[in-house]
Amino acid sequence: MCFITLHSLPSFLQLESCTPRLRRRHIPIRRWIAQVLVLTFSSLLNNWAFAYHVPLPVQIVFRSAGLAVSMLFGFIFFKRRYSLYQIAAVAFVSLGVLLATFSRPSSSSSSDDPAEFGRYLLGVAMMTTSLILTGVLGMLQESTYSKFGPHWREGVFYTHLLSLPIFVFLIPDVKHGFVSLSSHTASVTSSAASPITHWATTYAPYIVLAANLVTQLICVSAVNQLTSRVTSVTTNLVLTARKAISLCLSVWWFGNGFNAQLGLGAGMVFAGSLLYTTDTREKRPTEERRW
Repeated sequence: MCFITLHSLPSFLQLESCTPRLRRRHIPIRRWIAQVLVLTFSSLLNNWAFAYHVPLPVQIVFRSAGLAVSMLFGFIFFKRRYSLYQIAAVAFVSLGVLLATFSRPSSSSSSDDPAEFGRYLLGVAMMTTSLILTGVLGMLQESTYSKFGPHWREGVFYTHLLSLPIFVFLIPDVKHGFVSLSSHTASVTSSAASPITHWATTYAPYIVLAANLVTQLICVSAVNQLTSRVTSVTTNLVLTARKAISLCLSVWWFGNGFNAQLGLGAGMVFAGSLLYTTDTREKRPTEERRW
């Protein structure tokens, strides 16, 4: 949050007078506040799901159901109409998500523990709530850009700036994360055999952290720019393709658990998303975006 806010700050800071101030907004602040609240709670729920033993591949596939949520919200709130082909494709995606959600490896020693399975279901409930909030966020973003124009840079800046006060309450968690990072680095460097190995093991976690910050900036900027130009359904379609790449990296590179049911579910999700792209007969609202 801080990194993206500081990166965007020079574009919105006015230094013409003695007292620096922010430039005049194109979009009312209440619009950004509403998006910040939804985005923050959605992100927190996604992060908390890790504590309830929901495997990363399952999380990636589960979040791909955002395509169905966006379509449902588009039908309810924007009065859009979709072809049977598109509806069937999204139903295919939803079924794939259900298969992937209940695809935990049966070889796990804790798979038969009711308490452990209850924690898993609680994590799934968190992701479900986050999924709905993500759909609400897409609706808010689309309506905002439709009414006020594609000021996506303003969206990136204000959604991150206004999120900072909320994270004051999460300072202990952030502090714990940095302490864990430092302690891990110290334990690894103590056994380093050479200066090069020592340097690599000392700074590698921080290099990864820096790379994560940069990629987050690129991702957030690209998604906001895309959202300002197309519907939320199309945005979710692009994000589903991105999740396909993430799932492949998670399974092939990091060795996360994979089984036939998860593979079938993931395949259905991504195949359904591709099928959706072959039908472009989504009926847009009669009032076109104006900018």
